[in-house]
Amino acid sequence: MIPESFIQELLNRVDIVDVVDKSVPLKKAGANYSACCPFHNEKSPSFTVSPTKQFYHCFGCGAHGSAIGFVMEYQGLTFVESIHELAKMVGMTVPQEIKPTAADTATQSKFAGLQEALQLAAQYYKSELKKSTRAIEYLKARGVSGAIAAKYQIGYAPAGWQNLQAIFSDYENEALIVGGLVVKNEQGRVYDRFRDRIMFPIHDQKGQVIGFGGRVINPDDTPKYYNSPETPLFQKGHELYGLFSARRSIRDIGRALVVEGYMDVVALAQYGIEYAVAALGTATTPFHITKLTRQTEEIVFCFDGDNAGRTAAWRAAMNALPALKDGLKLTFMFLPAEHDPDSYVRTFGKEKFEVEMSIAMPLSQFILKHLSEHNPLQSQEDRIRFLNEAEPIMQQISAPRSALFLRKKIAELSQLSIDEMHALLKLPTLNKAPTQAKPKLTRTTSSLPIQFCLMLLMQPTLANAADLAWLTDHSDEAQLLRNTIEICLIHPHSKPVVIMRALESKIDADSFNLLNQGLNLWDDKLNPEIAIEGTRALLKRVYEQKKIDLLLAKAREKPISTLTEEEKALLRTVGNKPRQN
Repeated sequence: MIPESFIQELLNRVDIVDVVDKSVPLKKAGANYSACCPFHNEKSPSFTVSPTKQFYHCFGCGAHGSAIGFVMEYQGLTFVESIHELAKMVGMTVPQEIKPTAADTATQSKFAGLQEALQLAAQYYKSELKKSTRAIEYLKARGVSGAIAAKYQIGYAPAGWQNLQAIFSDYENEALIVGGLVVKNEQGRVYDRFRDRIMFPIHDQKGQVIGFGGRVINPDDTPKYYNSPETPLFQKGHELYGLFSARRSIRDIGRALVVEGYMDVVALAQYGIEYAVAALGTATTPFHITKLTRQTEEIVFCFDGDNAGRTAAWRAAMNALPALKDGLKLTFMFLPAEHDPDSYVRTFGKEKFEVEMSIAMPLSQFILKHLSEHNPLQSQEDRIRFLNEAEPIMQQISAPRSALFLRKKIAELSQLSIDEMHALLKLPTLNKAPTQAKPKLTRTTSSLPIQFCLMLLMQPTLANAADLAWLTDHSDEAQLLRNTIEICLIHPHSKPVVIMRALESKIDADSFNLLNQGLNLWDDKLNPEIAIEGTRALLKRVYEQKKIDLLLAKAREKPISTLTEEEKALLRTVGNKPRQN
């Protein structure tokens, strides 16, 4: 657990303008900075970054958040990873609330050793590539330029059994074995796992090397591709080759292309298609889909047109179903049987390849085509078999709109009404009755309480503990004001982003959204000090009048003995005498 106090201090120290500008070049626009939004395609800038509020906001797609939120969304990192990334930028050390045990410390040390070993190996393989004429000629023959080789940090593992001994003094170190750099056989002999192979480092989303893929140079050697084993840092079903390098292009183009091999990714990049990634010797998984949907809402799967390619495409489609959501576009592109992406782009070029991508088969069409490919759907038995094969697919799709359209088409091909099919298969309900929502507050961003809160957010030193004395009723509005004042009193010198973070857990979602909206619209040229006293006086009169109105109602209904001396005194000031027994 990372202490909340540290997160607040981090947000106070980090400058969101620096954070965003490293990934998305910003231009000064008045008091703020602007750029074309990195989270959706647009031609004119609607993405703004406020140095005063320390928030980014897109008026086009609604993307909004702090420096932490930007790193999470843009780099696809977890919350904790984002905290560490930002802390590194400003030279802070991330503390832990729970003191790590000796076992935890040993595990962290082992991970650090593993990461260091993989990085050293990557540097070694790169240096060996420069020395090997044979490996260089192989890459040139495949059309790989020096620039692309450098971009993907391609290397070469020379022939020989113990080459890594040259860079690791402790060649039998556990980190090398766990990381899959060396292998220990049954006789206890240790030797290099990768020998005479072109080496493709696999990076995580922070750009750190977590594993390798090795491709043979000699076509008679087997296996053709050889991956690192699964380790504490590397799980094949979670990682995609090339994603770290492709993220910017994926966002710029608005599309990710999933291919099957390392060389496909590299060859496509050579031809300007820099948004390709590859699964690592496994079918595409829901984890892969989830990672990609953080970057884009369009994913194209590219497979060879032979039987093996179609089988791989079907596995990818089935694995994608649990991660499917409305608005996500999944399509399947099949190349001629004699081609893979590498050979196709070399033969026909980028333009032809991208034309084929644009007419790729949508997921729903691919599913229906696959299910009916060897089923004429002529007899009752044909349609029963079709339904039986379609049922588990429909069960897995929870995205309401996508599921509904697919169900209607399957019912139509089965010659059933959709109600008949639902009754027969007992499919999950798509449209659940909404839970009873709390009545929405009638406040707007221009209401007096919201305006007062916004002034305090922009300048928390204006908060006054004396204001809590007249905020005595229990309305949601008064509670919002109390919470804002209290947080500002605790953090008088904090940025608006820190105050909002502290408020988020204390106020309802409607209030939080209104404050967010108000901050987005706040003109940084306005000085809260000028208007705060007038707004405070107005609010105080409003709440004092509310208190008097409640007392008058109480005095009309209750005997004098139920009123406090303070309440009696307040009523006398407005010329009302409490009713006697």
